[in-house]
Amino acid sequence: MANPKKNVRENVPGDFFVDSTCIDCDACRQIAPSVFGEAAETSFVKAQPISSVERRQALRALLACPTGSIGCQGDDDPKAVMKDFPLLIEEPVYYCGFNSPKSYGGNSYFIRNPAGNWLIDSPKFVTPLVKQIEALGGISHIFLSHRDDVADAQRFAEYFGSRRIIHRDELSSQPGAEIVLDGEGPWELAPGFLAIATPGHTKGHCVLLYQERFLFTGDHLDWDRDTQQLAASEDYCWFSWPLQAESMARLADYRFEWVLPGHGQRVYLPAEEMRQQMRRLVESMRETSHS
Repeated sequence: MANPKKNVRENVPGDFFVDSTCIDCDACRQIAPSVFGEAAETSFVKAQPISSVERRQALRALLACPTGSIGCQGDDDPKAVMKDFPLLIEEPVYYCGFNSPKSYGGNSYFIRNPAGNWLIDSPKFVTPLVKQIEALGGISHIFLSHRDDVADAQRFAEYFGSRRIIHRDELSSQPGAEIVLDGEGPWELAPGFLAIATPGHTKGHCVLLYQERFLFTGDHLDWDRDTQQLAASEDYCWFSWPLQAESMARLADYRFEWVLPGHGQRVYLPAEEMRQQMRRLVESMRETSHS
């Protein structure tokens, strides 16, 4: 629970606050962008919520925070918004919330599918979310993009009888995974579900393309709110930046309209604009990888 005695100094006065345990994972800024901003090493409350919509968004951010670093000293009951998660992005795709500290606050997603629902990467295994997912039909498959974001995948798999999918080069993080991807792919996992190898951030990093519309990108690709461009992070590339650049180049050949990252801001762009953004990013990454 957030401690008002550990308030970060940038917070504006009011009911909501961020304390110094914040790990700057960005989740709150994605969920409630009008309320939370980015300081040097943490998030902070840049404006207290005014409307009922903003207040609900701030409470969602409080629940999603992986480290419990957001507090509210008002009369609001965070339990009132627990059933908002998983939060609809666009049918049939949802954002799970309840980000896990085990994945440094990474985002995870849920897909409703007539042949069985999918979880992409893992949130915290918490009762309110588990019960909501249960009401939506459970989970048949769990796609794990890479070792960093597995969090509580094993617990979800055991509870729902799900089949976990991960690349062999990431298998040490989830040794009991039921489906292991070998080689360079791509792999058609089920109708409409295509796994694509994107080594670079880690050796066996993969992304998942759903219906040629939704791309779940793990830590490979996200949206930069400041530059309003697709982006990748060399600072957080753990294996090979030149290899990540070439993975990005291959990915640019695919059609998609949503980028749904594990870390960073999600974005929707028309397919052709997305393709142009991808080509620009590939050129930029190749320049830096050869410099």
